[in-house]
Amino acid sequence: MNEIQIPDVTVIVGAYEAMPYLVRCLESVESQTIGADRIEIVAVDDGSTDGTGEYLEEFAARSAVPTRVVRQANSGGPSGPRNVGLGMARGRYVFFLDADDYFGDEALERMVATADRAGTDVVLGKVIGVNRGAPRSMWKATKDRVDVYNSKVIYTLSAQKLFRRELLERLALRFDEDLRTGEDALFTLEAYLRGAGISVISDYVCYYLVGRDDGKHVTKSGTYEWRFDSMRAMMELIHRLEPAGPKRDFLMVRPFTVGMLQQFGPRVLKESPEVHRHKMELAAPLMDAYWNDGVAGRIKVAERLRLACVAKGRADLLVDHLEFLRAETVPDVIRSRGGDRLYLAYPHFRDRSAGLRDSVFQVTVPDWHGGKRIEQPAAAARRASLSRRVARRMRRDVRRLTSRLSTG
Repeated sequence: MNEIQIPDVTVIVGAYEAMPYLVRCLESVESQTIGADRIEIVAVDDGSTDGTGEYLEEFAARSAVPTRVVRQANSGGPSGPRNVGLGMARGRYVFFLDADDYFGDEALERMVATADRAGTDVVLGKVIGVNRGAPRSMWKATKDRVDVYNSKVIYTLSAQKLFRRELLERLALRFDEDLRTGEDALFTLEAYLRGAGISVISDYVCYYLVGRDDGKHVTKSGTYEWRFDSMRAMMELIHRLEPAGPKRDFLMVRPFTVGMLQQFGPRVLKESPEVHRHKMELAAPLMDAYWNDGVAGRIKVAERLRLACVAKGRADLLVDHLEFLRAETVPDVIRSRGGDRLYLAYPHFRDRSAGLRDSVFQVTVPDWHGGKRIEQPAAAARRASLSRRVARRMRRDVRRLTSRLSTG
């Protein structure tokens, strides 16, 4: 009896109304330099009516890449098909490939080699957008091993990554089918936090993120209630996995700045009072449970002030601040008496009736003012002191070298 070979990678493709984009997607799997004998495809047609299911079956019948196809009734989102595929996966690694997108030819070979060499459980291959935007801050350099604290990987929590399947099975990690949005962020963040390290490939484009010409399958905004559900789930996850302290505060910045802020941005000025009031009600328990000085101090002043208004339930203060920003007014910079603190005097700075502490307006991280970068005086002083010490050391070394050469 022939022994069944375990593939290196199971490529999981969840597909719904994916034609004609699915054609290029699957061609990119067949083109992988890792070789057809080292990969498999598990494709799940999620109730398509445009020929997606038929094309998948035709592909499976003729492709050199072992392919299994599941056809099911529409589940209403990507989580169900991904979980079905994950349950059928046999590879050492899995990759969740969206049916609209496609690989660079060397993507899987490079990612598997990196994970095997570095012993990491998640590999991020560089992503670029085609007819749409894509995350960029995390692709500064190729790194065999990073974590969420010393890199920008927390700002890419989509599922399009290489995951070690042993990790997913050990954690019984699956996509939350009750969430209507943000389910991939929850899945990926848990893998980041509980896995044995993350690798980043920045010197080769591994993944092409496609914006469809027909406008379908672009991430939908959904209802704002869904967004609050997603934020709540992520905050609960961080609170469960990371003990109280600076690391938890660092992680909490993500759902507050990529989540909560979006619900209380300029759109508030156009929303009905009923919607605005409902959003405040949804935000209140999250702000009470997770907003603190440690999180606030890691956020720029204008954004922190918005969140502080939400935390106080003060829609009136929030509207004043948003109107100030809409007018593109530049706040005054106020220096403390001792000169060691800077404040940006947005509306209601030192207004006792507002009840906002001075610390809400204090520059605690590098910020922008009138198009110029500003920072805490103490931090600037430390940087200037370091620069002076380095310069003195270099001048001293040059003098010593010159002296040796002249006496030699």
